Amino acid sequence: MIEPLGALFRFLQLASNMLVLGGCVFLAIAEDKSALSKNLWLTRLKKALPWLAVTLFLGLLGLLAATTAQATGVADNIWRPGAWLEFIQKTRIGLIWTARETCALLVFGVALYVRVSPGAQWRYAACASAAALTLAVGSFASHPAAEEQSILAILPYTVHLILASVWFGALPGVLAVLFAASGNSSTLAANSSDIRSVKRFSVIALPVMVVIVATGLLVADRMVSTNYAALFATKYGLLLNAKVTLLVVVLAIAARAHFVWLPSLDQGSTSAQAGTYGLRKWLRVELAVASLLVFVATLLANTIPAKHDVIDYWPYPFRFSIDATWSDWLVQTLVLAGVMFLVMAAGMMVVGRVKQWGRGARIVVPSVLIVCALPLILYPLGIQSYPETYRKTPVPFDAISIANGAGLFAANCVPCHGPQAKGNGILAKTLPKQPVDLLTEPHTAMHTAGDFFHWLTYGRFNGIMPAFGGTLAEEDRWDVLNFLHANARGYQARIINPRILPEQPFMASPNFSYSAHDGSSGTLKDFRRQQMVLLVLFSWPDSRARIDQLRAAYAAIKGSETVILAVPMNDLAPEDVASLTADAGFPVVTQGASEIARSYALFRRTISKPDLFGEGTAPKHMELLFDRFGYLRARWIPESDGTGWIDLELLMSQIAQLKREGEILPPPGDHVH
Repeated sequence: MIEPLGALFRFLQLASNMLVLGGCVFLAIAEDKSALSKNLWLTRLKKALPWLAVTLFLGLLGLLAATTAQATGVADNIWRPGAWLEFIQKTRIGLIWTARETCALLVFGVALYVRVSPGAQWRYAACASAAALTLAVGSFASHPAAEEQSILAILPYTVHLILASVWFGALPGVLAVLFAASGNSSTLAANSSDIRSVKRFSVIALPVMVVIVATGLLVADRMVSTNYAALFATKYGLLLNAKVTLLVVVLAIAARAHFVWLPSLDQGSTSAQAGTYGLRKWLRVELAVASLLVFVATLLANTIPAKHDVIDYWPYPFRFSIDATWSDWLVQTLVLAGVMFLVMAAGMMVVGRVKQWGRGARIVVPSVLIVCALPLILYPLGIQSYPETYRKTPVPFDAISIANGAGLFAANCVPCHGPQAKGNGILAKTLPKQPVDLLTEPHTAMHTAGDFFHWLTYGRFNGIMPAFGGTLAEEDRWDVLNFLHANARGYQARIINPRILPEQPFMASPNFSYSAHDGSSGTLKDFRRQQMVLLVLFSWPDSRARIDQLRAAYAAIKGSETVILAVPMNDLAPEDVASLTADAGFPVVTQGASEIARSYALFRRTISKPDLFGEGTAPKHMELLFDRFGYLRARWIPESDGTGWIDLELLMSQIAQLKREGEILPPPGDHVH
């Protein structure tokens, strides 16, 4: 019960605020001392302003009560002013509410002044400004404000809301003019002062609507990000689609009014009569649709944004993906052909208007081209999907999961997929369908994590790939998936060498946890935005000379905002541990080393030594340099790269380059997708 009440109060306060703002803007446009006083509808609109301000005040009060009950989880708090006061005092939302309610009082005061004073544009402008201030303050409690506390982040949403109010709030005034300008006459007087006011508003409304659409797209893009699938499988996405659909209806009516019905008032009596009928009928429809749109917008503002929502169940048997299909030349050809049809459709619309084709031809020809274009574009981009396709991985992409997944893969998948997941296992040639190459082909990039989880759970190709849902626990299946991603990334990382690619981070590295001999512990993520990390995977005693060299240079390396983490790749005897850590200046990992070594050994491949056959060979020594934002930027393997970072000046120059770079990409997420 609390949630519907909250939605009702949100709608009441927003709609009344918008009506005050837009109504005052229209009154300012329609101000004509010689005519306005004679217009009873506009006089009534002016009288309604204080009542709308009261509705705004009460709506905000009801919203406070409902929000308090929802936030505290106590339904009875909706009736307890003491709980409201505590909510106001202890929360940021409460502070913003106080500012909004103060602004609502200001709106009431100005509206009352406008009500009892003679009409004047500056008075209407003052009332509209107070209403706009209330909306602007409310923007600080919006989704964009929650994402980023900055004026630039909030400004598009604020502009969108204020301009939408200019349009929506003016509609009742426009309708009042249309029905009052000539009483019950079937034809409006085109040159009357009131109709001229409507025409002036129509001219202003066109750029206003353009900015509304532009800012709406900007805000929606921030709320959806790249999670476009959420538009069709989450509450936010469905509400956003409903809002866009309603907006399209509104735009169609507004365009007809602006370009057809209003100009027809200046033409012959027959055209003027048709224009009058169209304006009176369809602007009422526009107001009704716009009211529904505002209600949907209030629901949208209180729904988890699409980019943060989880799609646990994808209800469609297909999805569209450019990444998974674009490499096929036939797909490219069909899609480009479809785009050409769309361009032709747009061209036919222009040609039809210029050549003054009949209405049927202007509609039918572009429609046929569009109908032909859509299958050409969409069908080639469609691929099979599953209920789990967009499910987020609950298991982090870290060394523990990858190491466990590697063991599970070795125990269950090697006979068919081969020891390195290249699809060349000993049973591969006996199968009716060859296993896919999960190492060198971009399957992990082309398909979602949920796709792989579905295949692991239910099998594939009519049982050729068995189902592991009954033999592997759910977490184990996610571990196998993490291993496959790490394995594929290791192959992609073969282009990384001892010299970084300036300003080009691309390889997101798996996280890991560790404890070191000196009592320090943490994760790789702990160093983000603070220090760079030189991860040294070493074998003992083979790497003794290099460890000694790094020990001697550690002061200089540490002074360059870089920490060294040394990870043994082989088991160390107690005496070796004592010898190694006796005077080590940097942490030597003692717990978590085997998982780190096993996971990062997957990043051993180079262009000259891709290591694709058999079980692969892990190098005895490998060093990886991570930037401050979690990306693997350089790697040195003595067996493949020669002397490399034995020249400490080369190493220090790479560190210096990374130190100069700012944040190019945000830090990678904790899960694969």
